[in-house]
Amino acid sequence: MTQNPEWWKGGLIYQIYPRSYMDSNGDGIGDLPGITSKLEHIASLGVDAIWLSPFFTSPMKDFGYDVADYCNVDPMFGTLDDFKTMLNRAHELGLKVIIDQVISHSSDQHPWFQESRMDRTNPKADWYVWADPAPDGSLPNNWVSIFGGPAWQWDGRRRQYYLHNFLTEQPDLNFHNPEVRKASLDALRFWLDLGVDGFRLDVVNFYYHSKGLENNPQAAPLDTHNPGVNSENPYTYQTHQYDISQPENLEFLQDLRALLDEYPGTTTVGEIGDADPVARMREYTSQNRLHMAYSFDLLHTEHSTDHIRNVIGNMEAGIEDGWPCWALSNHDVPRVATRWGGNENPQKFPLAAMALLLSMRGSVCIYQGEELGLPEAEVPYERLQDPYGLNFWPEFKGRDGCRTPMVWTSESQGGFSTVEPWLPVNDVHLAYAVSEQDKSADSILSRMRKLIQWRQQQPALVKGDLELLQDTGDTVAYIRTHDQQSMVVAVNLTGKTQEIELSTAIKQVFEEPGFESQLQGNRLILPPYQVFFGELA
Repeated sequence: MTQNPEWWKGGLIYQIYPRSYMDSNGDGIGDLPGITSKLEHIASLGVDAIWLSPFFTSPMKDFGYDVADYCNVDPMFGTLDDFKTMLNRAHELGLKVIIDQVISHSSDQHPWFQESRMDRTNPKADWYVWADPAPDGSLPNNWVSIFGGPAWQWDGRRRQYYLHNFLTEQPDLNFHNPEVRKASLDALRFWLDLGVDGFRLDVVNFYYHSKGLENNPQAAPLDTHNPGVNSENPYTYQTHQYDISQPENLEFLQDLRALLDEYPGTTTVGEIGDADPVARMREYTSQNRLHMAYSFDLLHTEHSTDHIRNVIGNMEAGIEDGWPCWALSNHDVPRVATRWGGNENPQKFPLAAMALLLSMRGSVCIYQGEELGLPEAEVPYERLQDPYGLNFWPEFKGRDGCRTPMVWTSESQGGFSTVEPWLPVNDVHLAYAVSEQDKSADSILSRMRKLIQWRQQQPALVKGDLELLQDTGDTVAYIRTHDQQSMVVAVNLTGKTQEIELSTAIKQVFEEPGFESQLQGNRLILPPYQVFFGELA
């Protein structure tokens, strides 16, 4: 199938949260056959690949990010044959398939951990991070969990603590053990042999810890770059010097890349949460390590023009020959239509934000429903499922609001299921349903399709270099250049008309889905929520 082994470079990846995409069997939970039935919708957008969040065997304490069997499908989602059917259909439609891999930690129900916790001498005794208590019986050190509280859990059978960077039910694997590294790579090989096209690597800088278990120093200022971390969380009080981003990780990433190189055309995108994200991304995507690294810099609430310019400028200055993967929404943060656009025009803002995302240098992840312009859903406390939200309610409402079911029709349950789903369908979302938007050429979905498909034909936007333009006020503007094509991009995410003076003549304004702008000589006038694409003369 692979014709361009670097398809991922500048590629567009559509993220699917399987529990919430399509329920095929009427149990209120999305599944693999449901995904298969909706692949034509994804292909119609013009994206290159899909990314599936975890569907592996799991007790679902963290909704699949606690894996109990790395090489099988949880019955909730179907069977391994269902996965193969989905994979084959995706490939028939020209879609690559990337799957999540959560190998920094497993479920406490995984057979590996069940054996490891039996005693201190069994064959897997050293497969997880175990530590003796301090002489007074207290914790081994001051490390804290992202989900709140200490990162250590006492186990009475071994009379030791085990490390968990997330829930207590998610013990951390010990990557200092070569058998763990081999087992992890073997799990990846299993899926590569089935024909998957790559992996999204969950918390890829969390694989190793410092063997010395030193205390982390106090953080100053507040560290908000870690994945899914909110300001109410004591995790932000530390500089994570010893529990993540250890130098030993780099050698493992080279081993992982060597495995991928055995399967031409496959790729990796690593999720990196770090206090210095650009430096870590550069380090992790150089010298035959990861292909791409996932940026959190546009997943925060802050979205002023200066902030966006700084994010782009810092990435361009620091990434060097590395390659970023950008996103504005995912399964861990409020949807961008609300997080950034809550006070903006709900019909126009989502398309302008998508135009920004699609025109930046790097690859792109589009979260399910983002093509519809879905706002964040309100989920009442009694319907919350996310343990993160339950721990920090009400200051932090968790991640359920971005995980509610996809809306396919405006009928009951949004066409997602025939029964009440695991999370409620938001009534506001029904007007955004695929069936409703397909009726109009001017809908958000129809315009998104046009924008995505047009972007895919522009070499400068897919793989070109980027040069930020200065002194553009509240307009984010830059030049993208690749071979014979040089393109000016100007994005107005505000509700006010913006004007900028371009220093060079524009030969052509590209056709695009309904954006409005005026070009008076070299002066560009951008009405609210409008985007300009122009080719340099």
